[in-house]
Amino acid sequence: MPQVDFGDLSVRPGQHEEGTLTKRIEHFTSQVPSGFYLAAAGAAIGLSAGLYLTGRKNDAHFVGHWVSAILLMGVYNKLVKLHGSD
Repeated sequence: MPQVDFGDLSVRPGQHEEGTLTKRIEHFTSQVPSGFYLAAAGAAIGLSAGLYLTGRKNDAHFVGHWVSAILLMGVYNKLVKLHGSD
């Protein structure tokens, strides 16, 4: 299969800026302690387990899916705190 050359598609630091909305969101979310995301993920795990044990399996699965999203938000929050934003 032939190779397609798209040129240089890399993005260099400072080449593009974040929008105003993103900057505002990062400003406020960077004030949230990192432990909050771990606690929220732990609470979601506990809630999911409780729902499962009471027979509400569909609700338990729904809440259980929150854990990865909460942890991902925590990672994003930590990256913004450590490296800043544009």
